Amino acid sequence: MKNIDDLVDSAADLAERGLSKGEIADELNVSRETASWLVERSGTGTTPTSTTASGPHDIHVDWSAVGRDSNRLHHVGCAMADLLSKQGDDVDLTIGIEKAGAPLATTVARELDTDLGTYAPTKHQWDDDDSGTSDGTFSRNFAQIRGRDCYVVDDTITSGNTMTETVDAIREQGGNPVACVVLADKRGIEDIRGVPVYSLLQVIRVGSDDEAAEE
Repeated sequence: MKNIDDLVDSAADLAERGLSKGEIADELNVSRETASWLVERSGTGTTPTSTTASGPHDIHVDWSAVGRDSNRLHHVGCAMADLLSKQGDDVDLTIGIEKAGAPLATTVARELDTDLGTYAPTKHQWDDDDSGTSDGTFSRNFAQIRGRDCYVVDDTITSGNTMTETVDAIREQGGNPVACVVLADKRGIEDIRGVPVYSLLQVIRVGSDDEAAEE
């Protein structure tokens, strides 16, 4: 995607296909508020939000050049695995956050010789008229927590809410999240709930206005 118009068109297409605002946010690697704004701007949405007039303060990360090529995806996953390689000898499970974190977690799990699990966060159910309070879920098609030490893998940290939810969910299942890793971190987060967070890229907003500084 080259500009904001491309993002608006993509958001409109995803909305017309029936995706929730949370799923659109996940697909476009933006915040929920940005997803709502993009859908509104496309004319597809009907519910106004407070960001409509001024636009959201967010950064879009397009890593599709990696995601569409299995060889590139493998190498990036290996680099992410390297960031985790010294974090714990007893870790035997890698949890990928659906959707985009799952293919990255597959490579990380293979490189670090762990089992693979996936977690579907609550944001996939979120919409402007729906608080998305249903619990996230661990897929039964993959390895289960069962009190194990875990790595957590995702593509992007935007607000940190999804990673925090996943760490909490692992602990609720009796697991021990040892470390998290992402491709890109838009917040510069060093740890979540005491669990260290590593990233290949940190995206830092630089601006002089007060609102941007607060982000």
